[in-house]
Amino acid sequence: MTRPVRIGVQLQPQHAPEYTLIRDAVLRAEDIGADIVFNWDHFYPLYGDQDGAHFECWTMLGAWAEQTERVEIGALVSGGGYRNPDLLADMARTVDHISRGRLILGIGGGWFQKDYDRYGYEFGTAGSRLRLLGENLARIRTRLGELNPAPTRNIPILIGGGGERKTLRLAAEYADIWHSFADLDALQHKSQVLADHCAAVGRDALHIERSVAWPGAETAAAFVDAGVTLFTAHAGGPEYDLGALAEAVRWRDDHFPQPLAGLA
Repeated sequence: MTRPVRIGVQLQPQHAPEYTLIRDAVLRAEDIGADIVFNWDHFYPLYGDQDGAHFECWTMLGAWAEQTERVEIGALVSGGGYRNPDLLADMARTVDHISRGRLILGIGGGWFQKDYDRYGYEFGTAGSRLRLLGENLARIRTRLGELNPAPTRNIPILIGGGGERKTLRLAAEYADIWHSFADLDALQHKSQVLADHCAAVGRDALHIERSVAWPGAETAAAFVDAGVTLFTAHAGGPEYDLGALAEAVRWRDDHFPQPLAGLA
């Protein structure tokens, strides 16, 4: 399977004193040539003043769906235990319709304890959060098949994480995109683990897109050789410096000239 090389950017919804800063950054990212614009699903900043300004993920995605014209949008990633999974499926279907089929449903097991403690969720253990993620993914899949009107497309599921026994097993069963936080050597190992899990569940591992953070123009080609076709630059906040995105887009256009297109 041949995939286009795509470039995303993550706009972290933290420390922006007003939403207009984020809104303007989304427009700039689309104009620069990003294929995907991600936010993240936390309730407090992850660095800097941890009680600083912060905005919620999914209501923001609804606004982005109306605001943008071409880019895909999604969370990198949504906390798997933060919402009733049937409700999350309905939210995703709704944003899918608003965006005319441009939503990616990114989801993970969750890890930031402050989110859980302050919002009244049970933090549990890494194992219990991954068990819940597996249960919720099954419910999301079922609910997406029952909603009326149905989603405009098979909404791509992005699963983030690298745990070899549980997370990659869930990715093998449910993911259309697997986002890894590993370096190149670890990525190659974990990609083989994912392929083994895919074989165990009867799925072609080539059907799962490999995704990583933008490593820089000097080393990106090595990740492509390892099977990566989605790179996401980070823009911080609230200044939203899109220099890394611009570099990644130039690299993409120099090495893989192609029409911009979403994941069908």
